[in-house]
Amino acid sequence: MLSPNLKYAYYPGCVAQGACRELYLSTQALTQALGIELIELKKAACCGSGTFKEDSQLLEDTVNARNIALAEELNLPLLTHCSTCQGVIGHVNENLQQCQTDNPNYVEQVNGLLQKEGCSPYRGSTEVKHILYALLTDYGLEEITQRVTKKLTGLKCAAFYGCYLLRAQKYMPYDDPFHPEGMENMFRAVGATPIYYRGRTQCCGWPLSSYATNESFKMAGMHIQDALANGADCIVTPCPLCHLNLDSRQPEVEKVIEQRLGLPILHLPQLIALALGVSPQKLGLDRHMVSTKPVLEKLGISH
Repeated sequence: MLSPNLKYAYYPGCVAQGACRELYLSTQALTQALGIELIELKKAACCGSGTFKEDSQLLEDTVNARNIALAEELNLPLLTHCSTCQGVIGHVNENLQQCQTDNPNYVEQVNGLLQKEGCSPYRGSTEVKHILYALLTDYGLEEITQRVTKKLTGLKCAAFYGCYLLRAQKYMPYDDPFHPEGMENMFRAVGATPIYYRGRTQCCGWPLSSYATNESFKMAGMHIQDALANGADCIVTPCPLCHLNLDSRQPEVEKVIEQRLGLPILHLPQLIALALGVSPQKLGLDRHMVSTKPVLEKLGISH
């Protein structure tokens, strides 16, 4: 039985359109392979990555109410492939939906600011969903398994959930925020072996990187070392900011902790798309700082 046609208002965020362009490419390749339609919100703004509220909660709420309103105009759920965007926009949506009952004047204030800029008002009529949970709950693991053409047998994958995906919102209906299994279940669906390790639900260190760089790199190094010690062939993350700290900065991390690491860090859409037979080149696997060749060689995929 084929999954129903799925359509989302796609919020790619900033990092996937810049430093992690391969995430943008692999998300497009994955959704095309699965027959999922994405309508990109090209007028959307940066979610702020949690920094707007340091100056003004109203600023964060208004900017992201506008992002949500763009999806509401299409009568579609807002889909993101960034845990940080999920956490920030999902929290704003959750908070404003509650305010519609408890503090309607605040929602009116937000919408008044949007109206001044000629933007559609926030209605609180849609949901914000990370691609991981869209695939798990809307598409379904059984359907994904049926579409696998290259089982990732023997590949040991360590999930790195990070902070925002699991605990930025009050309610997490799709997973346990402290003992999640969503990514591990996805690994099993595509034939890979999940690796469990202590740091998989902890912070990658990225938020510290601008003012406590060594501490940030030590955190990243600790997680990578832990995954390696538990036998991981790669770390898979649903967050491009985590990817930056774990992959792009891994050479710097190695210098700080004085240890060679060399562990490939994959974006979640890349891993799933590999199992669907999408070529490594189309997924941008040659764009990583840490070579992904060991992963492809273990899977017998030419690169």
